[in-house]
Amino acid sequence: MRTRAPALVGRESEIDEIERMLHDARRSSGSAVFVTGEPGIGKTRLAAEAVGRALDAGLVVLRGRGSTTGPAVPFRALTEALLSLARTGGHELVEQLGPYRSVLGRLIPDWAAGADTAGDSSLVVLAEATLRLTGLAGAGRGCLFVVDDLQDADVETLAVVEYLAANVRTQPVVVLATLRADPSPALEAAHAAVRRGEGFLMPLDSLRPAEVREVVASSLGAEPGQVSADVAERLFADSAGNPLVVEELLHSMVAAGELVNGAAGWRFTGHSRGAVPSTLVTIITRRADRLGERGKQLLAIAAVLGRRFPLSVVQRVSELDDHSLFGHLQSAVAAQLLIADERGEDWYAFRHPLTAEALLTLLNPAERVALSAKAADAVVELHPDLPGELCSLAASLRLGAGDRWAAADLYREAARRALAEGAPGSAIAVLEHAVNLLGDDADRGDQSGRYRDLLELLLFALAEAGQFDRAVKVAGSLRPADGRDPARQIRVHVRLAWAAQVAGRWAEGFEQVAAARALLPEEGLDEESVAVDAVDAYLSISGPAPDRVRRSEELSRRAVAGAERIGLPSTACQALYAVGFVVRERDMAESDECFRRMLDIAAEHRLTNWRNYGLVGLGGNAWLSEADPSGLETARAEALRTGGISLAYNAEAVLGLHSVLCGRFAEAEQRLGACYTEASRIKLLAVSRYVQMAQAVLAGHRGDRRTMETALADFRRDGGDTGPEAPLARGLAQVFCSLLEEDRETARAELAKLAADQTRQQSTFHLAGTHGLKLLLDAIAGDATWDDHRRIAAGAAGGMRWNRHFVLLAEAVLHGRDNAHEAAEASMRRAAQAAAPFGVARPLGLRLTAEAAVDHGWGEPAEWLREAESHFHGADVIPVASACRALLRRAGASVQQRRTGTERVPESLRAIGVTLREYEVFELLAFRLSNKALAARLHISPRTVEKHVAALLMKTSVRDRAELARFAAERSSASEV
Repeated sequence: MRTRAPALVGRESEIDEIERMLHDARRSSGSAVFVTGEPGIGKTRLAAEAVGRALDAGLVVLRGRGSTTGPAVPFRALTEALLSLARTGGHELVEQLGPYRSVLGRLIPDWAAGADTAGDSSLVVLAEATLRLTGLAGAGRGCLFVVDDLQDADVETLAVVEYLAANVRTQPVVVLATLRADPSPALEAAHAAVRRGEGFLMPLDSLRPAEVREVVASSLGAEPGQVSADVAERLFADSAGNPLVVEELLHSMVAAGELVNGAAGWRFTGHSRGAVPSTLVTIITRRADRLGERGKQLLAIAAVLGRRFPLSVVQRVSELDDHSLFGHLQSAVAAQLLIADERGEDWYAFRHPLTAEALLTLLNPAERVALSAKAADAVVELHPDLPGELCSLAASLRLGAGDRWAAADLYREAARRALAEGAPGSAIAVLEHAVNLLGDDADRGDQSGRYRDLLELLLFALAEAGQFDRAVKVAGSLRPADGRDPARQIRVHVRLAWAAQVAGRWAEGFEQVAAARALLPEEGLDEESVAVDAVDAYLSISGPAPDRVRRSEELSRRAVAGAERIGLPSTACQALYAVGFVVRERDMAESDECFRRMLDIAAEHRLTNWRNYGLVGLGGNAWLSEADPSGLETARAEALRTGGISLAYNAEAVLGLHSVLCGRFAEAEQRLGACYTEASRIKLLAVSRYVQMAQAVLAGHRGDRRTMETALADFRRDGGDTGPEAPLARGLAQVFCSLLEEDRETARAELAKLAADQTRQQSTFHLAGTHGLKLLLDAIAGDATWDDHRRIAAGAAGGMRWNRHFVLLAEAVLHGRDNAHEAAEASMRRAAQAAAPFGVARPLGLRLTAEAAVDHGWGEPAEWLREAESHFHGADVIPVASACRALLRRAGASVQQRRTGTERVPESLRAIGVTLREYEVFELLAFRLSNKALAARLHISPRTVEKHVAALLMKTSVRDRAELARFAAERSSASEV
């Protein structure tokens, strides 16, 4: 007799809402819903109904389930969901993932791009890969992504679900997660997502009496009227409206003959409540009893293993032969206690978690301990390597057997594997559980060494996660009062220093480095010494010390030597990259050599990730030296091919800046916008900040101060002012914008301040202006000497093509000042070659240098000014175009009239008679400049400015100049919207 309701009862409104979500998903309007409720309330049943309706509507369905083996198995539910796609094909979709295919290859090996793949280990990148895959799977038809029992999922899967919920709105995907209403991290995450507007809760309430009657009728294959009122009332009272309990009670009643079907419908055989169980535990006990002692023993062994269990382990513990095992198994399945698990042929599961929990109550403590020990032995015998979740299963069994230390050792191994898979959250959860189960006295006695090993791995995991404060507490337990084992103590300080580095807490990081160095002996402990140098080098390059570049180079070189002597290829590559990065300013050839050595080591030891870093380093050097982006393009493509998402976006950000400097503004805007969107979404903060700087440079090179200031405000809000990109924001954005406003005084003042700042604190970014543009402006002003020129030209930074252009222009000015006209013109020709790629720097350099040529009578200033004027007039940079025309007049050259540009004047202002020149004054009034400053910008007299202002006051009918300035500012803001 079937006693499971085939129809879903009492959930009509929830189904209607899910139907709406599925319909919207087919139109690329995704959503996330968290179905909550007590155990047995019907969360999984509702999810199954959603799956059925999705499949009927042609949607793709991916489904996974949380694991009760605990948080030690990272990505368990996520992997299961992806496997449901892998089993039904999906290879064509995976091919479309590009670099993200390698990232998902960590979970589904068949999807890996190749043996040399080094996919990005970032959890956020993995979540983004999952989002993209579901989006591709649902393109044109929709996708339902289901995670059952989210409360049992590992923290990494929970983080992925949170990420999907936050970003699914524009995707053809519905994320549906079921979870218990009991307090848990999953429930907290669901509530947080709802508060952020990224999803909504769908709480399932208990069924009402009428709905319980419908469940009973559906389960018995009858109409509600065929179920007597007393049957419905008793089942409602005993179940409290929980559908699972209703079904369990009903099954027990029918099997025991207490409920029968007669002419008047389904009725009790007697008037008393008899042996009707009051709890689900009693129901499960009675059902297990019907399977016989051996069947009952099989269920008890399975319950000790957990909700899901490998049948081979149950057989080893029970010592049943195949025939008996499968006979009892079939009986348990028929009794609706067990179901086949989706993991594979060897795996079964209890139909509901409550079933396993109820069965455990059949065992007394001694029986549970004995079965746990036998089951743990069986797991190890059958699977000596304890792959996947079997390691955590063995640990929980050892704990159930009372062997805390064996359990702790296994938990430690599970945590080590989680760290290797890039899942520090799972590792921390497992290790803290192990530490807690051992108790406070575990660090005393014979086992203290094992306990400290456990704590040291916990410290490592906390450091990788950047949880500095928690790491400090753990480290306190690892410092013996008598100072024994200095090597271990040094490792503790190094881990704390790295935790501080990851968290951006430089001062605490340097304190830990100092403590580690104080413990280093004069000789010995080479590996620890190299580790200290490595972390110190990274802290130094990011820290506030004035000589941070010099110190980082010294430490990195020492780390390289130590790593190569000891035989640590990965550490050697890491240190070589740091050396190559910091020596660029001094010796580009040496920097190239460092990156080539990285490539050799990476090739020998198959270190794909470090190979990509070497390619980026060489590509960056080629770009700096000759403005050649091809190496960076190659490095970016290779990083994408092998799953190095973060590195690829780093290269993409630099290529976006390259497009700006080359004057390809539309391309740069698109490239930087796309890069910023992706980098922000997957939380690549350093890349996002670099892109913000480049966007400010883009606005500055357009002469668009308002947009530049907005971009700089975003840049500063995210910590850009204290970051390494700050000099570029000042030199490439602010200084250039001032020059395009013909405000040379402000530009020179900013460059002087920047040069002073860089004298006090070294920088690793070299295009900010102190190695070229400042020299040119000083030479034009008569403040630069040949000694200044030789000093800058001799450096590697002065030879970088962007800087070299300005250095050669300064050389021409100095030659012209010395009346060496032929040498000056030769320098101009070389400068023109160097400036060829640069869209704004070339005409701006001509405008600046032509002024000195007019004053000292050398070169072809009229030709240079006409080229610059044509460019800036076409680019609508009126102050520079006007300056070029004024210099042409001063040089006695003919000047092309540009009065046909009235189309620049907005129609509303043209209608009241505002002229082009009046509009040029009107635009600058928004900055509240004086008449003298306005005259200097437009190269007209202050008296002429006064006349234009008076005309504007009359034509716009405003009361005074202050109101006119506000009007100009408002129109400027409105034109940008």
